Amino acid sequence: MASEITLAELRRQIDMIDQEILAVINRRAKLAVEVAKIKMASGENECFYRPEREASVLRNIKETNRGPLADENAVFIFRELMSACLSLEKPLAVAFLGPEGTFTQQAAFKHFGHAITALPLPAIDEIFRAVESGESNYGVVPVENSTEGVITHTLDSFLNSQLLICGEVVLRIHHNLLSNDADLSRVQEIFSHQQSLAQCREWLARYLPSAKRTSVSSNGEAARLASKMPNCAAIAGDVAAEVYGLNILEANIEDEPDNTTRFLVIGKQEVGQSDFDKTTLIVSAGNQPGALYDVLEPFSDHRISMTRIESRPSRRGMWDYVFFIDIEGHRDDQSVSVALSSLKQKANMLKILGSYPCAVT
Repeated sequence: MASEITLAELRRQIDMIDQEILAVINRRAKLAVEVAKIKMASGENECFYRPEREASVLRNIKETNRGPLADENAVFIFRELMSACLSLEKPLAVAFLGPEGTFTQQAAFKHFGHAITALPLPAIDEIFRAVESGESNYGVVPVENSTEGVITHTLDSFLNSQLLICGEVVLRIHHNLLSNDADLSRVQEIFSHQQSLAQCREWLARYLPSAKRTSVSSNGEAARLASKMPNCAAIAGDVAAEVYGLNILEANIEDEPDNTTRFLVIGKQEVGQSDFDKTTLIVSAGNQPGALYDVLEPFSDHRISMTRIESRPSRRGMWDYVFFIDIEGHRDDQSVSVALSSLKQKANMLKILGSYPCAVT
C-alpha cells in the first residue's frame, strides 16, 4: 500500500510540474510575440531569425544542464521551444534537398526545429534559386560526408551565387531498416540510395543476404516506395519513418558508426558574432610559385586555425582553380579582420561566403 501511495504522490507532483512548465512556456511565447511587435515597429519585417542568438542559447543550455536529462535531449527540447515561439513571430520557410524523408530534411529540423514551412526541392541548385528569389527564407544543403567526401555541386553553386552561409549542421548518419511489415524475415526487396546500400553492405550480407537491393534517387524516395509495396523495406533515417508511417525493423544498421554529414544553412543575411564562430572563404591564389603559401600565410601570422581547404575548378579558364577555406572565428573578430585584410592584398580574388556559429552538437 505504501508503494502505491508513493507512486500516486509522485504522479501528482509530475502533473503539477507539467502545469507549471506549460505556464512558463506560454509566458515565453507571449514575450516572443512582444519581441516581434517591437521589431516590426522599428521597420524590421524580413526575418526575425537570429542564428547567433539561438546558437548562444543552445550552448548555454548544454553547458548549464546538470541532468539527469542528457545534453542532447535538453538541447532538442529548447530547439523545438524556440522554433515554436519563432513561428508565432513569423514562420520560416526552409528549402531542403527532397523528397520528404531525406537526411537533409532531418538536418533542417535539427537546426530550425519542426515549426517551419519545409519545402522539398529535387536539386541543390534549385535550393539556391528558391532562397535567391525569396520563395524560401533559408535553404539547407549537404556539403561534406566523413566517408564519401565533399559534395562538389554545393561548392560550385557558391561560385555564382550572392547567398551567404548563415549556419551549419553536423548530423550523425544513422541508417534504419524501415517497412510496413513488422517481421524482418518477410523482407524480399530493399530500396535505398546507392551510397546507403554501400554503407550498410556488411549488415545486409549478414541478416538479409537473399533480399534484392534496389538503388533509387534518395532515401526519402526509398521510404515512399516501401510504404506502398508489400514485403519491401527501405534504408533511411528517423524522419522518413515519421513522414511515411513506417516501422523501424532495425535501427543503426550502418557499418561505420561514426558516419557524419555536414550541412550548410544558406540565406541572405549577415550573421553577427556568437561565442564560437566559423568563416568560409573562396580564394583564387593565381598560378605562380608560392601563391598558395602567400594565401595561407596571414592565417599563420595571426594564429588563426584553418579547419578545411578544398580546391575546385574556377570555370574561368583551363587549369584555373579556387580554394574553399574554413577558418575559426568571425570576420568581425579583430585577428580575423586583420588577416582577411592582409589576404585581400595577396589573393587574386577573395569572396567571404559568411561568418556563422559553429554547429551545436
